[in-house]
Amino acid sequence: MRLSRYFLPILKETPKEAEVISHRLMLRAGMIRQESAGIYAWLPLGHRVLDKVCDIIREEQSRAGAIELLMPTIQSADLWRESGRYDDYGKEMLRIKDRHERDMLFGPTNEEMITEIFRGSVRSYKQLPLNLYHIQWKFRDEVRPRFGVYRSREFLMKDAYSFDLDAEGARHAYNRMFVAYLRTYARMGLKAIPMQADTGPIGGDLSHEFIILASTGESQVFCHKDYLDFDTPAEDVNFEDRAELQVLVDRWTDLYAATEEKHDEAAFGALPEAEQLSARGIEVGHIFYFGTKYSAPMRAHVAGPNGQEVPVHMGSYGIGPSRLLAAIIEASHDDKGIIWPEAVAPYKVGLINLKRGDEATDTACEALYEKLSRAGVEVLYDDTDDRPGGKFATMDLIGLPWQLIVGPKGLADGTVELKHRSSGEREILSPDAAVVKLVG
Repeated sequence: MRLSRYFLPILKETPKEAEVISHRLMLRAGMIRQESAGIYAWLPLGHRVLDKVCDIIREEQSRAGAIELLMPTIQSADLWRESGRYDDYGKEMLRIKDRHERDMLFGPTNEEMITEIFRGSVRSYKQLPLNLYHIQWKFRDEVRPRFGVYRSREFLMKDAYSFDLDAEGARHAYNRMFVAYLRTYARMGLKAIPMQADTGPIGGDLSHEFIILASTGESQVFCHKDYLDFDTPAEDVNFEDRAELQVLVDRWTDLYAATEEKHDEAAFGALPEAEQLSARGIEVGHIFYFGTKYSAPMRAHVAGPNGQEVPVHMGSYGIGPSRLLAAIIEASHDDKGIIWPEAVAPYKVGLINLKRGDEATDTACEALYEKLSRAGVEVLYDDTDDRPGGKFATMDLIGLPWQLIVGPKGLADGTVELKHRSSGEREILSPDAAVVKLVG
């Protein structure tokens, strides 16, 4: 992509309303634009990162056996009355009426709708287990939206729902998502710690929040320090092996880790002081097992092995892709701007033409742009007339993993400069050597 043809509304000044670094940088880097309180337009750069995050989520959900579908954003209130949650959910739910005065709502979550879809199609235990998910925009009318996409009213959510014959099968489904979540965050360069959590309006008696430690986190969390050194489950983990998964989950839940709502001061205090970690945290995912909370009142039953109908056991599993972008930035930035992990970066390399209009520089940049693009490397080519200082500042701000700097002085010696954004290391290479390194 040529920057001269791109839409990248960079802000030079920090917006006054932005309190946390991720909000400031997302606005300054032209990733988002606020349209009303807690509601943002996702501009091209931000949308590319959001797509990268969703791609990783989809890959790990598929690896764990979940199947994608897409449900409507507008739901009938009748479904929520069946489950008993319509009056209980609170003012966060946006209640609306259609032209026929029927009660509708903009979905804050989808337990009721997925249960209705399930009960209309699944009749026998032989069709289980089943895990269905979608990635969809949700709306919750937060009383105080803040911190940009951290806590917005409209947000993107990956929500999955598992259906099993019994509690044992449901626990295995829970473990599959637990491990898939650990892998998902690690692929984005994040260290997520699963913590015992309150189930809130979703319900159930087993729940974990996945927390990223950050000084700007919304709540206080408490855990054993050893979690910081745990290795991510391997790519070849066998999601069909119940025993193997249980061992993994046990390892990640044996040590103390709890959100503020579930914190046990006595249990935490029993740890040696050197092993205690109390910090602020950002929730980036939440998983629940709630048994027959929805399937029983909504009659989502299947015929069991003996022919008797029984309500299925369910769980739900949420990740907020839009919130994840803020978490990644909070975890990976410096005083110059964002530092994207390569897996989610909007482009892999920023190609900087230091003297547009110089024949040799223009020719070299065009050749590099063509070679890298043909090799499948995503390039943002700064072919504008801006001064070099402005070009460097823009590339540092938007945080692409690599900067390929081309100017007449270097070309006179047959070289270009390659800068690694994260480490700051610079190499002087021939143009061809730079291409080989970036492609490799």
